[in-house]
Amino acid sequence: MDSEPTVTDTNVLIAANGRNTHADLACQIACITAIMEIHTGGMAVLDYGGLILEEYAQHCAYSGQPGVGDIFFKYLLNNQHAGARVRVVAITGLDDPQRSFAELPANTLDPSDRKFLAAAVAAQAVILNATDSDWHEHRTLVKQLSVAVRQLCPQHAERV
Repeated sequence: MDSEPTVTDTNVLIAANGRNTHADLACQIACITAIMEIHTGGMAVLDYGGLILEEYAQHCAYSGQPGVGDIFFKYLLNNQHAGARVRVVAITGLDDPQRSFAELPANTLDPSDRKFLAAAVAAQAVILNATDSDWHEHRTLVKQLSVAVRQLCPQHAERV
């Protein structure tokens, strides 16, 4: 992975931690690899309002231990204003239950995922996903917004 900006769905950090997840070992390894690629040469995307970090904080430890997802969370916290490997973008929240953000048209995407999509639109970034089927189910919306989703664990990313 080069310096392609990436918005990482929380489920990637959860799977990389290997606890409280239904992700299999292959998925966990794919998530760890993707996180390490961002950490060593990629560009992570966050939002100025802190919505993405706020969601990560519900699932990861501020101490950065013991999992790779926790390490990545702490890295983002420590580097969110450094600019070298973390890009912070503005997304505009709306009091509109069909959109949530000005960057998005009306949609039925899970409201908790909209911040990731809005940040990806603002940063022209790729979304990394591990286990959330919403990205596959809403691929038409995502494509309409010229956003790509990198499915790290296709075996978990679609409902059967």
